[in-house]
Formats: sequence, structure tokens, C-alpha cells
Amino acid sequence: EARMSTRIKAELFLLSLTVIWGSTFVLSKQLLESISPLIGIAIRFAFATILFGAFFRRKAFAGPKSSWKRGGILGVLLFLGFASQTVGLQYTGASKSAFITGMMVVFTPICQLVIERRAPKVGNVIGVMLVTLGLYFLTSPEGSEFNLGDGLNLFCAVSFALYIVYLDVFSKGQDAVHLTMAQFVTCTVLGIAFALSFESVRLPPTVMGGLTLLYLIVFATVIAIFVQNRYQKDTTPTRSAVIFSIEPVLAAGFAYVLLGEVLGALGVVGGALIVGGVLISELSPG
Repeated sequence: EARMSTRIKAELFLLSLTVIWGSTFVLSKQLLESISPLIGIAIRFAFATILFGAFFRRKAFAGPKSSWKRGGILGVLLFLGFASQTVGLQYTGASKSAFITGMMVVFTPICQLVIERRAPKVGNVIGVMLVTLGLYFLTSPEGSEFNLGDGLNLFCAVSFALYIVYLDVFSKGQDAVHLTMAQFVTCTVLGIAFALSFESVRLPPTVMGGLTLLYLIVFATVIAIFVQNRYQKDTTPTRSAVIFSIEPVLAAGFAYVLLGEVLGALGVVGGALIVGGVLISELSPG
């Protein structure tokens, strides 16, 4: 019973993260009007590092070498996910981006098969087929055809799936503070390096952009990533992924209300197939 309540508590925390992350697609898309994507990520993680370091003071930097090594690997995957998603948002809609990113849920069991040698269930296979069909409808010529932004978001989904599985592997026996700090530092360093190497940096954000950035730093980065690092290990990667599958539906709602984005009839069918495929994949019995 204690284990059950620990799992439920963890899953409620992860559910609250899903609401925060569902709002970030629209906010990130608006932020891109005043700030270039990679420098935006660098600033976001630099301030997250400072805030997190100030909150946990000495403990944040005092982790053993193993935490820095594991956190560094997780940080690379996290950065690749955020970078491909944010750059991709310049070329595609916020709701479309969210549905494609949501496919990480289907890639998670595939990654588990490769990394943890856990075979996918029949439901996983059916889920993958439904999600693939859903992606076809969502990005079909009559919806809005597959573009560079969609491709980058697909890469993001794979990066986040790898992140979820490796977090499951690496978080056992590690302090969440040390692991989170290592990821923040890694993302900051990579963000600065990639921004200076690959983009013409646009700064500073508008006042609204500054407030958006503050929300992304405090809620979507510091709180969200620490909570995920702390609580995901109390449930399974698969159950976590089911919870995260609600994110694109929330994101599409935010995009409709705040940006007036409409998916179109085929897009709605595609989105529904993706969520349906995700749920069948994750809720099917072993």
C-alpha cells in the first residue's frame, strides 16, 4: 500500500508537469519572435543553473563523479530534445509540434527494447501503427504537409524517449539534486556553444518575451526537470509516458485559444489517432 501511494503521488506530480509543458509550445513560439532559439535555450538553462544552485547551495555542486557523468549524458539528450523542438517551432505550428513530440511515448518502449532489453508488447506494436497513421494525417498535404519543423520535432521525440529511458536507468541510487544540476550545466554549455556556432543571435526579448522566459525558466525548467528527476523513478517509464501523452491535447487547446491555430479536420483525426495509439501502446496488458 505504501508503494501504491508513493506511485500515485509521483504520478500526480508528473501530471502537473504535463500542464506546464502543454503551455510551453505556444509560449516558446511567441518567444521566437524576439529571441533566437538556441540562445534562448542557453539563457533558460543558465538562469536555471543559477536559481537551482542558489536554492540548494553547496549540495548542488557537491555530487560524486558518477552523478556528473550520468547527468552529463542526460543533459546532452535533454539539450538535443529542446534544441530540435525549439528550432523546429520556427517552421511548424505549436499544436502540430506538440503532437509530434508526443510520439516520444511510442518511441519509449522501442528505446527500452534496445537499451534495457525489454521486448515491446502487442499493444506497443498496434500503438506504433496507429501513431504512424496519425502522423500521416496530421502532416498530410490536406492538413499541412510534412516540413523541416516536423522533422526536427520527430528527432526531438526520439531524444526525449531516450531521455526517459536513461533517466529510469541512471536515477536509481543517485541524488536528484546532483543529477539535475549536471543536466542544467550541460544544457547551458551546449546552448552557448551551439548558439555561437550555428545561429545569428537575436536579443534581447521584449517585456512580454522576458516574462515568458521567466516562466519557462522557473516553472518549465527548474521545477519541472527537478520534479521529473525526483519522482519518475517511483513509477515506470511506460506509465510516465502515458501521463505525458495528455500534453499535446493541452497544447492544441492553448494554441487554439492564444494563437488561433486550427488543425483542420484531417489534423484533428491525426491528433486523435496519435493519442489513441499512445494509450493503446501504454495501457495494454503485458
